[in-house]
Amino acid sequence: MTTSTNSSRAPAECPPVADGAPRLPVGVLAAAWFALAVLTAAATITVLAAGASPGVPAWVDVGTAVAALALLPLLWSRRAVPATLTLAALAAVSGAATPAATAATLQVARWYPLRTAVPVAAAGAVGHAVQALWRPVGLPLGWWLLCDVAVHAALLGWGAWARERAAVLWSLRDRARRAEAEQARRVDEARTAERTRIAREMHDTLAHRLSLLAATAGALEYRPDGDPAQLAAAAGRVRAGVSDALEDLRQVIRLLRAAPGDLGPVPGLDDVARLVAEARSAGQDVTWAGPPAAGAEQVPGPVAVAVFRVVQEGLTNARRHAPGAAVRVTLTVGSADVRVRVVDDGGSPAPGGVEAPGGLAVRAGAPVAPGTGTGLVGLRERVTVLGGRLEAGTCARQEGGAGPVPVADDAGGGFVLEAWLPWDR
Repeated sequence: MTTSTNSSRAPAECPPVADGAPRLPVGVLAAAWFALAVLTAAATITVLAAGASPGVPAWVDVGTAVAALALLPLLWSRRAVPATLTLAALAAVSGAATPAATAATLQVARWYPLRTAVPVAAAGAVGHAVQALWRPVGLPLGWWLLCDVAVHAALLGWGAWARERAAVLWSLRDRARRAEAEQARRVDEARTAERTRIAREMHDTLAHRLSLLAATAGALEYRPDGDPAQLAAAAGRVRAGVSDALEDLRQVIRLLRAAPGDLGPVPGLDDVARLVAEARSAGQDVTWAGPPAAGAEQVPGPVAVAVFRVVQEGLTNARRHAPGAAVRVTLTVGSADVRVRVVDDGGSPAPGGVEAPGGLAVRAGAPVAPGTGTGLVGLRERVTVLGGRLEAGTCARQEGGAGPVPVADDAGGGFVLEAWLPWDR
């Protein structure tokens, strides 16, 4: 009797109704009305068999029964309280209305707050007490009044208990739905964060590796008539770079199948020198100024990885956007912070290209694989999470050859990428 026909919200998704019972399906309402009709007919027959009171014709009891049956459908509507009070008044006239009045008291107690249900139950008790004053009953008046009050108090308590139970069950269901939704949201966020992290690792490793291959392949394309030994050495570097790129790709695939927190071996400050050496072997003019090994050991792992990624991104961007330009990498390790700076001069190389350590020239303006535009975004996120700061922009030359300095607008010159990362001992 608590099923709602409201098609916009299912009963399991709605809180208990605070001001009336929900509407019932026609079949359930017909079954409830039929059951109460049978009880009302039995009560009417009992009253008529007991004999009418002096001056009260039989049609009063029959009319009371018919009126009670007509009011029953209103118990599952917004007019349940007026209908219940009317049934209490009919119960004062005849016992034929007792089944309907009793069910109405229970219904109001079930679907209305106590401030409404208590007066309605009191009205029902008063109606039956009035009935006992002028109609014959099967008990002494005192016992009848006691039973009358006890029955209506029981109906009130039963309905209030059912109401609170429905409220608790709905609260538990709602809490479970909210917990499931929150868990699904956390899973989606974790999945998105994991995908973003893996995508960042792919960009940081594969993009750098492939840009090195592109630079070396450009040198081979530019000098096909070079010394065979130099060509063979450059081809070997391409082969080794492809092998390393495939290994990086396999590592990323393993990450997709491994546990979320397992990213495998991570680079550190000691790998920055290797990164610079790889760039030099590909023909990039890189100057490296870093701390001694003893100073690099005290830097925490996450900060060291961030420094490595900053240098990696700076060298990759220089190869892509300023091929042939001279790059300077500066790393300073302080007592509680690390500063890393990657800056290129943006100068145009000689027409013949820049001579690589292996003897081949890297042609200026050689085609390089286009970037995705997300490297600096991911790098800024990585640095910000560690409490640091990342600055990137064009730079102009200082007078007197002091080198490039960052400026706010595009004043010519190269590009500078600088990060500051704090850390605690």
